[in-house]
Amino acid sequence: MTPRQQTPFESIEGALEYVGQLLEATQEAKRQIEEEIVHASSPEQARKKQALQLVMFKLATLDFHITKSKRVLGDLRKLRRLILEAPETQASSVSA
Repeated sequence: MTPRQQTPFESIEGALEYVGQLLEATQEAKRQIEEEIVHASSPEQARKKQALQLVMFKLATLDFHITKSKRVLGDLRKLRRLILEAPETQASSVSA
């Protein structure tokens, strides 16, 4: 039997780490596009500047959704910890 290949989504923590790296990548891309927009200031590059502004909008939208996903994953991680700790707390209060 061949061992199963692990993916970044084997656990909530892995997914959270992956989403964090994705967020960093989108923020870096936004910084690069901002620089390109500044350099595309001549009238001949007006169409390119519009396209870059659209790219910036799409990256901002992606950044927003990734940030929300990261928060949801963090909430799920906290809830899982609460659920896993709940029986221990109940058991200790019963035995006391």
